[in-house]
Amino acid sequence: MTKTPRLSKGSFRERNPVVIGAVGLTTVLALIVAAFNAEDLPLIGSGDRYSAAFSEAGGLRPGDDVRVAGVKVGKVDDVDLDGDHVKVTFRVKGDPPLGERTGAAIRVKTILGAKYLALEPEGPGRLAPGSEIPLNRTVPAYDVVTAFSDLTTTTEAIDTQRLATALDTLSTTFKDSPAEVRASIDGLSKISRTVASRDQALRGLLARANGVSGVLSERTTEFTTLVKDGDKLFQEITARRAAIHALLTNSVALSVQLSGLVRDNRAAIGPALKNLNAVVKLLERNQASLDRSVRLMAPYVRVFTNTLGNGRWFDSYIQNMVAPVPVEPRTNGTGGAR
Repeated sequence: MTKTPRLSKGSFRERNPVVIGAVGLTTVLALIVAAFNAEDLPLIGSGDRYSAAFSEAGGLRPGDDVRVAGVKVGKVDDVDLDGDHVKVTFRVKGDPPLGERTGAAIRVKTILGAKYLALEPEGPGRLAPGSEIPLNRTVPAYDVVTAFSDLTTTTEAIDTQRLATALDTLSTTFKDSPAEVRASIDGLSKISRTVASRDQALRGLLARANGVSGVLSERTTEFTTLVKDGDKLFQEITARRAAIHALLTNSVALSVQLSGLVRDNRAAIGPALKNLNAVVKLLERNQASLDRSVRLMAPYVRVFTNTLGNGRWFDSYIQNMVAPVPVEPRTNGTGGAR
């Protein structure tokens, strides 16, 4: 008994075009949504998203690094005001050991004031994706300019003379104490005298440091532009490296070809140069005659030009243009000349 083969379903053309169009449109829309949200996809995304609450942003900007123990593990996505604090949203790639009590701090990356977000893993378990690090576990950045300004203000408020007098009084009071205590107090007294003697120098140093930090803060944009322009210059030099290499290579190839041309035609170039030398010497010997010919040619050219302007026909004669041909005398039958 033979089996009858099962008939296949209708071809693709025989199916309902409305269903096919709806499926295709749905697929295209899904791909578009996935393309615009690629960072949120689990496999090809840019990591888990977290947030941290800070009392102030401290110069942190979107795109800055996120680091754990100095190693970059992600980047900052957004820095925005959320009520009475700043909310920093960031992403973390890989699987760093972030515990449940992980803290965060804004730290200085470069001397020009660039910042980065430092994560400090702590606690058991794992920090759940999407969770927020609260204010009690975050440390805002302390600006370098503010630090120098505060230091200058604090030192200016100190009365160094009273400080030195107080330390001297303390040293006198403990003069009958054991040797170790007296040595400590004497050291403090010497320190106070040194500080008092260098008061003006310290004030000037701190004032200048404050001025330098202020200038650096004001010129941050210029420094950043300078670094970017330098990077563009190096990129252009790198891009032109291939052209410069090709130019040098072609120059070497041209020199090789010219050397071969001279070597191959040395036998012909030598006699040609000798003949050219002979022609030059001949012209030098006849230089006076050539100069006189040029001078005498000028009147003739002028008269010849006038002749051409008088009509359609003209006669001209150039003396000694053609050397005369000698004619032998004809004789008669008697032998006499005729």
